[in-house]
Amino acid sequence: MFRKKAAAKKRGDDYIRRRGQEVTRIEAFSDAVFAFGVTLLIVSLEVPHDYREFIHKMILFIPFGISFFIVFSIWYQQNVFFRRYGLHDIITIRLNAVLLFLVLAYMFPLKFLFSSMFSTEMHLESGQTSTIFCLYAGGFACFYFLFAWMYQHAYNLKDKIRLTEIEIFQTKTHIYNYLIVACVSAFGVLLASFGDIMVPFAGLNFWMIFVFTYLLNKKRKKIFKERFGDVEHEPVDVHMHAHHIPDEEMN
Repeated sequence: MFRKKAAAKKRGDDYIRRRGQEVTRIEAFSDAVFAFGVTLLIVSLEVPHDYREFIHKMILFIPFGISFFIVFSIWYQQNVFFRRYGLHDIITIRLNAVLLFLVLAYMFPLKFLFSSMFSTEMHLESGQTSTIFCLYAGGFACFYFLFAWMYQHAYNLKDKIRLTEIEIFQTKTHIYNYLIVACVSAFGVLLASFGDIMVPFAGLNFWMIFVFTYLLNKKRKKIFKERFGDVEHEPVDVHMHAHHIPDEEMN
């Protein structure tokens, strides 16, 4: 139910009809994995014994909050993919399995990185900061390369899932956006690999995501208007338009 509400807020904004009307078993399993991942992030629930310990635990909610919203954004994008295309073939399942594995593996470097930024009790030696940042940025790159791959797979099945010309165009746009995030993150890994002194620059490098995606989307919107004109949003209810494609036809 929450998956449907999360995707409903921007229904039709990208002109891609929602083919995934029901939450499948793979999505239910994904939700359980994401929920377990969040429990790995949460701070200790032990009641503080004094005021100083209380303040320390409250400060730790800041890195927890940052980490939580990063995980939530990954969950949301995975959710929107399934709503858009409704795929549950073997390739999609495998890609989603890798995504879920990365979610669990990503929790510890994610929590450690942001906790070290707000904790006075954690001291990193020379070279350790760059290693942690490489794990963080590398995980980010892997996530978005996977999303690009999943959208590329949906594009490859454009005829079988009956994507319209507008939907094909928008699917390509999503692929380009995900590749930008992945490549900028990978470049951050390269910068951080030169040592701790380069970590601040590797962090600032992430702002280039907003620059590149803004320029890309501005160009794509211009091409979209030239090619399709001022079109109305595709209908949300696709029961009459999208037909179920058996898994064996997609493989």
